[in-house]
Amino acid sequence: MSGELPPNINIKEPRWDQSTFVGRANHFFTVTDPRNILLTNEQLENARKIVHDYRQGIVPPGLTENELWRAKYIYDSAFHPDTGEKMILIGRMSAQVPMNMTITGCMMTFYRTTPAVLFWQWVNQSFNAVVNYTNRSGDAPLTMNELGTAYVSATTGAVATALGLNALTKIKERFDLSQHSTIFSRFRKTSLNFFARVLPCRELKVGIPVTDENGNRLGESANAAKQAITQVVVSRILMAAPGMAIPPFIMNTLEKKAFLKRFPWMSAPIQVGLVGFCLVFATPLCCALFPQKSSMSVTSLEAELQARIQETYPALRRVYFNKGL
Repeated sequence: MSGELPPNINIKEPRWDQSTFVGRANHFFTVTDPRNILLTNEQLENARKIVHDYRQGIVPPGLTENELWRAKYIYDSAFHPDTGEKMILIGRMSAQVPMNMTITGCMMTFYRTTPAVLFWQWVNQSFNAVVNYTNRSGDAPLTMNELGTAYVSATTGAVATALGLNALTKIKERFDLSQHSTIFSRFRKTSLNFFARVLPCRELKVGIPVTDENGNRLGESANAAKQAITQVVVSRILMAAPGMAIPPFIMNTLEKKAFLKRFPWMSAPIQVGLVGFCLVFATPLCCALFPQKSSMSVTSLEAELQARIQETYPALRRVYFNKGL
């Protein structure tokens, strides 16, 4: 230990004040940084070792505070906060921008035929399922039957609804809405993301862990899960909104210019790039709408859990939980 690094830095919490939107935004800009997916397993394991060692009072010689926080955020970007397991690469929040910009760009480009809609909705909902599993709240294990049921329900519901919404674009033959057809395509992705998050959700059945302010586990609550899922769904929808609203109008303008008429193959890359630009900012800012360590009043919990908490901790007024992403 160098003696220069304080041994009491609380790296269990984010570096910035999470009671403010700006503090949460700084936190999520770091966690969702796409460059984190380029880190090697060796770098991830080294960051985990630094974090675990520091929590036990062991600090490598020469380690600085900035290096400690960097290790903490590398660790947070790749390891689940409740289980501690290494998260699936494409399910990490740092993969949201490159994955979503690619899928969204393809959905906005290839939407005119039923096979294309089916394929890209399947890709989209499969990706959503991976993200939701990777960033789930709580630490209870999921069975293969539960995972399979959730995946099939989400994908089937999303594809069926997508085909119905796709039929709405046919009205362009009677009404002059052709310039907005890509908006319909993007709207499908935005409005259907909730299928993979809500159908059928194990957290709503068994609840998620709730703790006191110091992290002492008090039990599991389905009411806390409802609040967590609501916040996540709101964040996800708003996260997609800029990419839904901005690129189609820009592309409609560009398609009238000589450049895209001369190089029509540039349409897809430009569209993907525009979506990516929107997501770079929308992803962390919308994740920051609600605190990651969310809370609710004890009186809002299930009666049985309330009684258990009031018996053990009569002065406790609020409980805390990881809302997931």
